[in-house]
Formats: sequence, structure tokens, C-alpha cells
Amino acid sequence: MTTNKLVGAHVSTSGGVFNAPLNAKAIGATAFAMFTKNQRQWKAAAYTDETIERFKTNLAANGYTPDVVLPHDGYLINLGNPDPEKRKRSLDAFIDEMTRCQQLGLTMLNMHPGSHLREISEDECLTLIAECINQTLEVTKGVTVALENTAGQGSNMGYRFEHLATIIDRVDDKSRMGVVIDTCHSYSAGYDLGTPEACDKTFKAFDDIVGMKYLCGMHINDSKVPFESRKDRHHSIGQGTIPMVAFEYIMNDPRFDNMPLILETIDDTIWPKEIKLLHSLQTK
Repeated sequence: MTTNKLVGAHVSTSGGVFNAPLNAKAIGATAFAMFTKNQRQWKAAAYTDETIERFKTNLAANGYTPDVVLPHDGYLINLGNPDPEKRKRSLDAFIDEMTRCQQLGLTMLNMHPGSHLREISEDECLTLIAECINQTLEVTKGVTVALENTAGQGSNMGYRFEHLATIIDRVDDKSRMGVVIDTCHSYSAGYDLGTPEACDKTFKAFDDIVGMKYLCGMHINDSKVPFESRKDRHHSIGQGTIPMVAFEYIMNDPRFDNMPLILETIDDTIWPKEIKLLHSLQTK
């Protein structure tokens, strides 16, 4: 049986980011996600040298390397905001988060592309997002921007693979671009995962449109809502509308080896069980 699947969850940083590796270890995770700061506030105090050192020490002491950590940016950020002042506030916050990843020695930052707020076209919004990413990459180094596909709720961009491909195409330094696929978002957006054949078709579409080389992580979530609902409602594995075959497919496909596979499911008390459940699906 393969042991190349890195499964974990989005763990708490309560008390300090240096606690994230400890919380990941406690649930049996071999990868983890975290916020670099409070996800619902624009600003946070800068890291102290002690905080940075404690994070790096705890990371190594618990057997993690930087590339198995998938930090997520804050929920307030919208790089596609049509309002220039509000977009600048988002850009400054995003640069701060990329800088925090850089300080912690992490290799990527997961982000939702942005929203047009029904004030500009989708194409104009994608251009704004790419321009903000270009500006961010110019003033940071060593950290990849990992675009996440979305469920298509509201005016959010990223619910079609074509959106992700367009953003990447309009970014100058493609070597620092990546993609995170969320199973719940994909299913809600109309990418079928209900059978092995449907999974083949969905991931072939991703490879054809974006390129599997850009995939740097996944969010492993079940869905509370039906296929193609265009709503973002996560559920625990095996308790939602996504057939278990989807998770079995991912756990047995080598294309998803050696990258963070992160639970964002709704009951953190069963994360250890969910991690074991996912590993139990491995037959190869």
C-alpha cells in the first residue's frame, strides 16, 4: 500500500502560529493547513523573532517540512474588488500574508481568487486578480500563490477551471503559481466526482485546461448540498452528498501523492477518525 498520501486538516493557531504543528501532530496529520493571522481581521501584530523561531522549531520537531503546510489567506481579501481603494486594502493584506509565509519559511499561500461583486465583468475581475498577484510576486520571494477553485457562490470567481487558467496566463511569473482543488467546491460547481469515470473526466478537464503540474494541494471535503448547487457547504467525509468513491479515487491516484490533502470538514472532533478513514481507502 502506498504511503505517499499526506493527509491532515486546517488546524487552530490559538495562542500563536507555533501551536499549529502541535495541533496537527495531535490528530495524526502528516500535512496541515493554518491561518497566518486572524482570518477575519485586516491587520495583526508583526511576528516576533521568537514566534518565527518557535514555529520553525515545532515544525521540525514534529516531523513536518515546510512543503506539507498549506496556509490559507484571510476571508476579507478580495483581489478582484472593482473599487480601487478596497482592492488596494486587499492587496496590502495579501502581501502581508505572503510575507508572513516567507518569514515562517513556508512555500505556498492558498487563496480564493476574488469576486466581481456584480459590478464588472468576469474577465475584468480576472485581470484585476492577476495584476494584484503580479504586484505581490514582485515584492515577495519563495512563496507560491495557490489559487483555490470555488463553488460558484454569489459573485465569486474560480468556479470554472477556465478562470484559474486565465489568471495563471495573465501572471508573469508562472513558476510561483499553483492550484488547490476543493472536492466540495468542485462538486457544487458542477464537476462530477460521483463515479471513477466522472473523476477521470473531471481531472482530465483540469489537466487539459489548467495543467496538473500546477496542482499543489487539495481540500478534502464532503458536501451538504447536491451536485451543481453552486453553494459552499462542507460536510464530514461520508456524511454528505459526494459518493465515497471520490475520496477512494483520490487516495489511490498517484497524481495526488506528496501534496497536502487537507480536511476542512465541519466537526474537528472527528478529524483523527477522518484521517484514518481516508487512509483506509488506500488499496494500492
